[in-house]
Amino acid sequence: MEKKVDIDWSNLSFGYMKTDFRYISRWKDGKWDDGQLTEDNVLHISEASTALHYGQQCFEGLKAYRTKDNKIQLFRPDENGKRLNRSCERVMMPEVPVEKFIDACKQVVKANEHFVPPYGSGATLYLRPFVIGVGDNLGVKPAPEFIFAIFCVPVGPYFKGGMAPVNFTTTDFDRAAPMGTGKAKVGGNYAGSLRPHEAAVKKGFADCIYLDPATHTKIEEVGAANFFGITKDDKFITPLSESILPSITKYSLMHIAKEYLKLEVLERDVLVDNLDEFKEAGACGTAAVITPIGGIEHQGNLHVFHSETEVGPVTKKLYDTLYGIQFGDVKAPEGWIYEV
Repeated sequence: MEKKVDIDWSNLSFGYMKTDFRYISRWKDGKWDDGQLTEDNVLHISEASTALHYGQQCFEGLKAYRTKDNKIQLFRPDENGKRLNRSCERVMMPEVPVEKFIDACKQVVKANEHFVPPYGSGATLYLRPFVIGVGDNLGVKPAPEFIFAIFCVPVGPYFKGGMAPVNFTTTDFDRAAPMGTGKAKVGGNYAGSLRPHEAAVKKGFADCIYLDPATHTKIEEVGAANFFGITKDDKFITPLSESILPSITKYSLMHIAKEYLKLEVLERDVLVDNLDEFKEAGACGTAAVITPIGGIEHQGNLHVFHSETEVGPVTKKLYDTLYGIQFGDVKAPEGWIYEV
């Protein structure tokens, strides 16, 4: 009998809530232990841990979805595992075998099955895997020990009251250096984004758009999400850069655009002075799937795409298809869905 929890599923936010179990595994003497579930949501680590002083850490984000027939499924967790390992490699942490990563995700979801929101609520169970450097260390060098952990939180639909376009503004701040950690999902990238995000919000925008750090002429990321645009001749375009985090949602949308919507798909430079080539634009990531972009302000001028109030038809089709795949209502490409 599945345990019941007293949660108002329709009013969930994207905020922390302690759930019953989380997974933790420790790396020491050159190997990971078997890992285990624990009820303790407090990490006990050395005050000299490299994660605290030198930013030796990385994380992931993915979701579990309840389908119409009450099954629970994960969306492309193998890709999250691979990306976690690329981040680990960048900041010199041991890789987590993808099989171990997927198994840990499944363990956490099964142990917290009663926190997976019901089908039709729009809510999901968000999983936050992370790896941190721990142990006694003072010099700038890799940690002697590491922790791999996953916790989960039920979260509400990103769009309260329906998906609607929002406006963004460009920023003079850089998200990452040309050959820095932009491709890795490390905390430092996000700490550096807090100030430009706050500045954009104070100006009345949803977030800021980061331009390429070398020339400030090309769009790279939209806040913590990837950018895409639909050209007037129905091409799906998304920026190509070594500084961009490779979004699993973006690459899923690229496949859907090509195979489901029969659009031409290109990764290439997106010049901020050439926004009029797009009839629609959006930002994509795990939390919202797609955030439609109404307009982009750059150097005092606001460029509006399809509309500031209505979602473009191609963007809507992309969203509906991916959302349907994730919740089991649309047939998924082979290998995308892992049943828990």
